Amino acid sequence: MEPSRTNKLLSFFKNKKKLSITSASLLVVMLVVSLVVYETSKAMVTMNIDGEETILTTHASTVAELLAENEWEMNEHDKITPSLETAISSNMEVEWKKAKLVTLTVNDDLQTVWTTADSVNELFEELAIDVKEHDAINPSLDTEITPDMNVSYESAFLVQLISDGEQQEIWTTSTTVADFLEKENIALGELDRVEPAKDELLDKETKVDVIRVEKVTDVVEEKIAFATVTRKDDSLDKGKENVVESGQEGLVKKHYEVIIENGEEVSRELVKTENVRDSKDRIVAVGNKQPPAPVSRSSSPSSSSSSPSSSSSGGEGTTITVTATAYTANCSGCSGITATGIDLNKNRNKKVIAVDPSVIPLGSRVHVEGYGEAIAGDTGGNIVGNKIDVHVPSRSEAQRWGVRTVKVTILD
Repeated sequence: MEPSRTNKLLSFFKNKKKLSITSASLLVVMLVVSLVVYETSKAMVTMNIDGEETILTTHASTVAELLAENEWEMNEHDKITPSLETAISSNMEVEWKKAKLVTLTVNDDLQTVWTTADSVNELFEELAIDVKEHDAINPSLDTEITPDMNVSYESAFLVQLISDGEQQEIWTTSTTVADFLEKENIALGELDRVEPAKDELLDKETKVDVIRVEKVTDVVEEKIAFATVTRKDDSLDKGKENVVESGQEGLVKKHYEVIIENGEEVSRELVKTENVRDSKDRIVAVGNKQPPAPVSRSSSPSSSSSSPSSSSSGGEGTTITVTATAYTANCSGCSGITATGIDLNKNRNKKVIAVDPSVIPLGSRVHVEGYGEAIAGDTGGNIVGNKIDVHVPSRSEAQRWGVRTVKVTILD
C-alpha cells in the first residue's frame, strides 16, 4: 500500500475517534445538566405528620400527589392542612393529623368516635360538649389523646340536701342516693334513715332528706291520788263526820321508750311501770246515829223506836271516789273481749269500765266523772278496791288520760 494512502487512513480513523469522544462528552454534559435542572426544579415541602417534621423535595403538583408519591394512605377521618387539592409550592408546609379511635361514655351513653384532637379538652370542643365546673371527666381535660383510650363524661345536676338542720343545694354526678351520701361524706347512724331510700336513683328533681333518729328512755314519776272511803258509824250522830285515816298518795315510775327524729319527739310508748309506793285510802266515818224521838208530855213514858233503812256501799245511787286509769282493746295481755262478753275490737268507742265487782257490781250502769255514762263490764288483775280502768279507742287517748281521781255514781 502506498504510504500516502496509509497516512490518510490513519488520519481518518484518528479524527473519527476524536469526534466520538466529543459526542459522548457532550451527551454526558447534557445529561448532567438535565439532572441538575430536574433536581433544582423540585419544590421543597415540610411535611408534619403527628408532630414529626420531614423535609421533602417533590415534583408533585398537589398535596394528594405528594402523598401518592410517598405511598402514604389517609384514613377518611384524618385531617390534612392544606387540603388535598392544594397546589404544591416551594417552602410549603403540610400538616397531617392521623385520626385516633376513642371510646367515649357520655352520661351512660357508650359510643366510639374518630378524632384528631390532641387532648380530651379538644375532643369535647370537637364534639360540642359544653363542660361545666362540677361535671365529672375521666381522664382529666389536659390528658393527651392516645389510640383506643376510654373517656367518660357525666354532667352534674343540682340536688337539694336537708341534713343536720341545714338545707343546701349541691352539684353532683351521683346516680344513687347511697353514692351521693358517700361522696358528700354523710354517714348514717344505726337508727338514722334517708328519704328517698339509699338504693333509689337520683335526678335533678330529687330532694335528699337525712333524718337523724334517737331512741331514749324517759322515766316519769307520777303520783297516784288516794281514794276517800266513807264508812257509816252508828256511834256517831247523823250528819257528823270523823277522819279515821288521812290517806297517802301512791307513787309509780313509768318508763317510756321515746323516738326522737331531728330533735323532735315523734312517739312515746310505755314499756314498764314500776310501783314505788302504794296509795292509802282516806277513811272518813259518817255518823249514822239517829237522834232520840221527842216524847209528848201528855203521853205515857212508853216510846217506840225505829231505825230508817239505808243503802249499803255499792248500792244504787251511791257515789264513790276512785283512782281511774285507761286501757284499750289491744293492750298488752288483752283479748279485746270483756269479762261480761263485750267485744271491744268491734266496738272501739264503747263506754266500758273495768271494776272490782266487790265495790261496783258487774253489769251496773254508772256515771264516771270526765268520762260519761258507761257499763261496768270488765275486770282486771290490778283493779282491786276503789280503782277502775276506763276503755278508750286508742293508745294515745289512754296516755292522755293518765291516772286520775274521779267520782263514780252507780246509776242502777
